[in-house]
Amino acid sequence: MLKSLISAFAMYSKIPMPEIEWNEKNHRYSLCFFPLIGFITGLLEYLWGTFCYIYQVGTVLYPAIAVIIPVAVTGGIHLDGFCDVLDAKNSYADRERKLEIMKDSRAGAFAIIGLAVYFTVQFGLYSEITSEQAFMSSAVIFIISRALSGIGAVTLKCAKKSGTLQSFSEPADRKITLGALIFVYILSVAWLIYLDTLCGILTAVVSLLSFAYYRNFAYKTFGGITGDLAGYFLQICEISMLAVIVLCDISERGVCC
Repeated sequence: MLKSLISAFAMYSKIPMPEIEWNEKNHRYSLCFFPLIGFITGLLEYLWGTFCYIYQVGTVLYPAIAVIIPVAVTGGIHLDGFCDVLDAKNSYADRERKLEIMKDSRAGAFAIIGLAVYFTVQFGLYSEITSEQAFMSSAVIFIISRALSGIGAVTLKCAKKSGTLQSFSEPADRKITLGALIFVYILSVAWLIYLDTLCGILTAVVSLLSFAYYRNFAYKTFGGITGDLAGYFLQICEISMLAVIVLCDISERGVCC
């Protein structure tokens, strides 16, 4: 279990970890710990948001750091997949060529444009968060996205027989992993609903719609999922949930006024 935790953090975060042997045995429960990286990311986001709320930090510095925190924790591994998928998606090539494009380490024009748009939208959304409740809710999205991403890794068909995702999904104890990730997802959604019933329900619905889109898009375009597609889903899922939380926060401010 400990080695599975270390391998998950070593792969999906920049948090320093001790060196362990990279083998299937040590990956057996790694995906169970994937949401824990989201918990750390969300905790940092919450602490930063609370600090800004208490000390009235401006609406430029807060979102600037809020956008940077997930990148700092993960090293941008999921954004890398997001960019690769954008390049492949907009190539309009055949399936095999798209898979080859995703393996290319170079970033194309569509990746750069898409990343700029993503950060701009994310910055704008964070700048509209003003309540402590919204800070708490927005912190949970990093756990939910990783729980769903892990569920997809052990339940959806892979587009390739090899790759980073396969190195974690193939040796995984599917029954335990799936049970743990579903439990984390339900617990996270329950917390959101506790914070704000309507907002929590809407956020959960959007997360599931994002997952449905991910499955349909991956199967139709690539014949299955890959590590890059998992990163693409995680980014789409997080910004969609963040948008719901921000819209709820704005609507509540309007009602109060």
